[in-house]
Formats: sequence, C-alpha cells, structure tokens
Amino acid sequence: MAEITRISPSILAADFARLGEDVADVCKRGIDYLHIDVMDGAFVPNISFGSAVMKSLLGYSTVPFDVHLMIEDPDRYIDDFVTENTEFITVHYEACSDLRHTLKHIHDAGVKAGVSIKPGTSPGVLEPYLKDIDLVLVMSVEPGFGGQKFMDNSLPKISYYADLKKEYGFNYLIEVDGGVGAKNAHIVKKAGVEVIVAGSAVFKVEDRSAAIAAIKGL
Repeated sequence: MAEITRISPSILAADFARLGEDVADVCKRGIDYLHIDVMDGAFVPNISFGSAVMKSLLGYSTVPFDVHLMIEDPDRYIDDFVTENTEFITVHYEACSDLRHTLKHIHDAGVKAGVSIKPGTSPGVLEPYLKDIDLVLVMSVEPGFGGQKFMDNSLPKISYYADLKKEYGFNYLIEVDGGVGAKNAHIVKKAGVEVIVAGSAVFKVEDRSAAIAAIKGL
C-alpha cells in the first residue's frame, strides 16, 4: 500500500476575520502541517503578513508550522519565524545571494531548511545543495497569489527530485504548492510528491474533512 501523502493547508485561503478558529478547525481534521505563506510585495507581486500573524496562531495550531518565505533577502527575517512550533522554513533559491549560508542560518536556528524554485527555474540548480536540504518545494503556480491553476510542467521537476532522492539516498521531503486538490492530487503523488500544499481546496470547501481525506488518499 502506498504511503499516505501529508497535507499542509495554506492559511492564505482561510478567513482572516476568524483565522484562529479556521486553523483550529482544520487541525482537528487530519492535517499534518500548517503552511504559512509570507509575501513581501517585492519578490512576489503581493503582500500577505509577517511573523506576528503566524505567532498569533500558536494557541490554535496543533500541527507544526511549514513556513514559506517568498521574500527578498530572507536571512533578515529567518529568526523572526522561529518558534517552538516551526518545523520548516523554506526560502527561494532565486531570492538568496548565498544559499549555503542561508541553509546554515536556518539549521543553526534549530529548524529544518527548505528551498523552493519558481516554475521557470531549472530543477538542476539545487543539485549542489540537496544533501543539506530537508524540504524541496516545487511551485506549480507562479508564487504570489492563491487560487491559480496547476501547471503541468511542474511534474517533471517533481520526478527529477524523486529520482535523485532514490538514487543518492537524500533525506529531503518533496512538496508541491499551487493548484492541487482532490481531483489532481493523484497526479503529483505519482510523480513523487510527499507533502501537498492546498489552500482553497481545504479552507474554501463545505466538507473540509472529506477534502483533506481525498487529497491525502484515505
């Protein structure tokens, strides 16, 4: 039997007027992580929120934070997102002037380090760093906005990282973010995805429990 895929719902799709309640609700329904999308209006053309919003959820979330920094020069803010509940901090390859230094910064803070690549970035750019990466995040939409359509050209990238992981025994998890829901989750799983980020497909449906179970393959 295939391993059940983990799910990391993005709070971008939650109701910010009742964010704590929304987070507590999905935590009771079988999620594995809570995806925290941080956008600065510079690296991506949108602004979301900072560490204060994430920290306000510490009393509501019963699952670890999966922080995705879509910001320029992420080293400036890494320490702000380190809490007892932070498991991953993911930065963008395209936003780091010295990725090896940034990975060390995250690890020195006691957190697992993730790296994401945009749809137009070749997957091969991460090869020199894979032994030091705990999470590879493949963007299957252009980062910056929720609710976009899944881009099929992300599938070969997912398979690329899955093949390298198997061949060399790397320990990173493979995550996908953008346009994935119950109807197409099986496609990314087949390519090798282990963690699915889902926003609207979880927070904006009537039966969240059914949606989460369908995405995870239960």
